[in-house]
Amino acid sequence: MSAELFVDVTPKGLTIALLEDKRLVELKKEQSNVQFAVGDIYLGKVKKIMPGLNAAFVDIGYEKDAFLHYLDLGPQIKTLQKYVNQTVLKKGVPALHKLKPEDDIDKTGTIAQVLTAGQEILVQIAKEPISTKGPRLTSEISLAGRHIILIPFSDRVSVSQKIESPEERSRLKRLLLSIKPKNYGIIVRTVAEGKKVAELDKELRTLVKRWEDAVNRLKEAKVPNLIVGEIGRTSTFLRDIFNPTFQAIYVNDQEVFREMKDYVGLIAPECEKIVRLHTGSVSLFDQYGIEKQIKSAFGKTVSVKRGAYLIIEHTEALHVIDVNSGNRSKSAASQENNALEVNLVAADEIARQLRLRDMGGIIVVDFIDMQDVEHRQKVFERMKEAMDPDRTKHNILPLSKFGLMQITRQRVRPEMHIETAECCPTCLGTGKIATSINFTEKIEYSLRNAVEQLKLKKMTLRVHPYIYAYIKKGFPSQILRWKWNIARGIKVVPSEGLAFLEYQIKDAANNEVDLV
Repeated sequence: MSAELFVDVTPKGLTIALLEDKRLVELKKEQSNVQFAVGDIYLGKVKKIMPGLNAAFVDIGYEKDAFLHYLDLGPQIKTLQKYVNQTVLKKGVPALHKLKPEDDIDKTGTIAQVLTAGQEILVQIAKEPISTKGPRLTSEISLAGRHIILIPFSDRVSVSQKIESPEERSRLKRLLLSIKPKNYGIIVRTVAEGKKVAELDKELRTLVKRWEDAVNRLKEAKVPNLIVGEIGRTSTFLRDIFNPTFQAIYVNDQEVFREMKDYVGLIAPECEKIVRLHTGSVSLFDQYGIEKQIKSAFGKTVSVKRGAYLIIEHTEALHVIDVNSGNRSKSAASQENNALEVNLVAADEIARQLRLRDMGGIIVVDFIDMQDVEHRQKVFERMKEAMDPDRTKHNILPLSKFGLMQITRQRVRPEMHIETAECCPTCLGTGKIATSINFTEKIEYSLRNAVEQLKLKKMTLRVHPYIYAYIKKGFPSQILRWKWNIARGIKVVPSEGLAFLEYQIKDAANNEVDLV
């Protein structure tokens, strides 16, 4: 399997697309200056203690108070509080390896035994704000690296269960126990398998330094305050998914290109050359057919193969997926075999859709009814196999007697939603347009204004591919007329991301021109 990563950077944010064997499997959209992301560490203040929920609401600067449950405090919360208090009260930054740990809290205790209203507390975002809910917090602080995760105030070393070799697990555990400082715990990630001590020690020192820098910021921090922000989203995504199957990473922004090239050079120097800068006039996602895949993969109805399709419905409580055979039933030898074939290919597409849309919570799948017990087991095994590459925690139950499969998938960020139905930009959904308007004349008017009002000498006009084909035909074409009569520096490019009668004018710095 080959993997390619595409990073499309715009003034409003960036979009990250992961393709496996040329097929879109993950899509992430991030706005510029995003706040309250998973992994961010804040100094907050306890606002309310809720004994009935055994939880507290904490002010970290978000419009709604964040939620902190007793079970998310972590066993070393008393040690953390002692350390934070000493730092905030400006008694100096105590060396963590010299700190005497407090007793662990009772697993069956109550929140009121540990926290009080008005108390300052160091917390980390475990789940981003979703719908009407604020962020969910944990006070078991962790700093993630490529090969290891550092956990201050702990002394345990754990190894990923995905490393199956007992000898390798034992080697890694002994190695990390020998080099880690006191009062620091470590979780060894799967990608650390086979790594040498020098590489792991270097990353360990980097994470410890990052923690110490964060603690220094605590001395001057005012509640609420961001203490540690996650690294850039592109680098975070790379840290979690990068593997030797990556063939190329395409970026269309010079600054992000340098950031990713440096990061790949740090975690895998031999792969630094696969990071490439896209500089063509055609947009990155149009150039590689990603925009087309996005439009076809999202929406209520998703085609599978040979007429089969899925219906995906979303509610506040759960997601429902219905599997339909469509016109495929004509080709199968029997109803049972047809149901099995459709369900198997549907399982692959459902696993892809869960990753692509980042669907979380409870997912109920209504497969086509099968009478054979072995066939139902085959579908269950196929779904587990298809979901295996999914890094998000999930649990899959066998098909019930009604042919329903229940899946739970951890939700830490809002679900990815792409609107596939477009509102007509000319009539704005009313169904009526002024008969005197000529679309090419409207574009020409905007181009003239860009030249006369903003004094632009070079600009890029982006239009739908059908409109592009229309204005390019003939000699002289409409494009040539615009270059002769308005400005030589006009460049016209097709964009599948635009609606049929939508267009954009961008200046030389690729910023969209706003004409009144």
